[in-house]
Amino acid sequence: MSSLTRTETLRDTAQALSVHRITDVVGFHALRSEWTELLEASPSDCIFLTWEWLSTWWKHIGAGRRLDLLAVRKDDELIGLAPLMLSPMRPGRSMPCRVRQFLGSGSVGSDYLDVIVKAGFEDEALDALAARLARDGVMVDLAQLNRRSAAASSLAERLERQGWHVSTLPGDVCPFIELAGHTWPSFLGSLDGRHRYNVKHRLDRLVKQRAMRFVLVDSDDRRREALATLVALHRKRWSERGGSTALDATSLVAFHEEFSRLALERGWLRLFVMYLGSEPVAALYGLRYGGTFYFYQTGFDPAYGRDGVGQTTVGLTIQHAVLEGCTEYDMLHGDEPYKFDWAGKVRELERLQLYPSSARGWVCRQMVGLDRAARKAARRLLGTSTADWITRRTHDAV
Repeated sequence: MSSLTRTETLRDTAQALSVHRITDVVGFHALRSEWTELLEASPSDCIFLTWEWLSTWWKHIGAGRRLDLLAVRKDDELIGLAPLMLSPMRPGRSMPCRVRQFLGSGSVGSDYLDVIVKAGFEDEALDALAARLARDGVMVDLAQLNRRSAAASSLAERLERQGWHVSTLPGDVCPFIELAGHTWPSFLGSLDGRHRYNVKHRLDRLVKQRAMRFVLVDSDDRRREALATLVALHRKRWSERGGSTALDATSLVAFHEEFSRLALERGWLRLFVMYLGSEPVAALYGLRYGGTFYFYQTGFDPAYGRDGVGQTTVGLTIQHAVLEGCTEYDMLHGDEPYKFDWAGKVRELERLQLYPSSARGWVCRQMVGLDRAARKAARRLLGTSTADWITRRTHDAV
């Protein structure tokens, strides 16, 4: 065992329950196969909690934080895992206290983050994690939780019973489409009449008049080329709107370069490029995991916006998801109007901030409250979009 991997035995029973704190990359990598097995046996199973996503995030974006994984074992079996990191106190930044947060937090766009617990072992694993967190007495800030089903909510309830203060903050919504039982024609028939007409008309015109081709990446060479096209088109689209934090930083592009390679190897990658003749005009970066198609990121050339290349690209990927048997198409967080042309349901996200029942916890809560008040004032003075852009930039720099 690494000198940086600590073990705490919580109960001495016939089957010993222990919490292992893993703070080194060697220990992180050693968990890969067990992590995958645990996630597949957990109700929280999703692409953004895979070892591949979070280890790649840590490698490229985790600078300035400390790895702080908490693994719960019953004898030798891994039954729970809190994929956390420890961020230092940075006065004047978005989180002024030392705080535990989920790996994957920030503008990379990880949704449905959670504690990973094997089904049937929830009480044991969450009790053990709550005991460890309570003993350490460090603030915990858990974002992008599924409001209805996150195991982290049960963890927060346990800490609240021990005197911790829990603040629940509303988050984004994730529009999604239920595809089970649909064919492509039946799905089109479920859409609003005007949108259905636009989908068919634009697609027919692009194919017949503009020699449209829609290509799914199937090799690593094509992946690299298509990812570069996506980044260029995304930046081109957003340059007229003041820029985007989604694919601007070198570290973010490096993250997606490595993760998309791993996703291709695992059969998860769904990266498409639309061509008009030989010119790439739109691209969509999706992921297929289990029965879900995740719409992750898109980009298109604004010069072809009137041709509907953006919405047509979305429609063709929904068609692809139907044809390959997906039961759901998840558009992930964001309430952009175009998403609701396709999706009729949403999942609500939330954020939990947990403060220990100590003087340090009280001071931290006051500091966070002052920071929140300052950001509200900035929105009034600068406008919501500008203030939120500055906040995201600051948060990602922590």
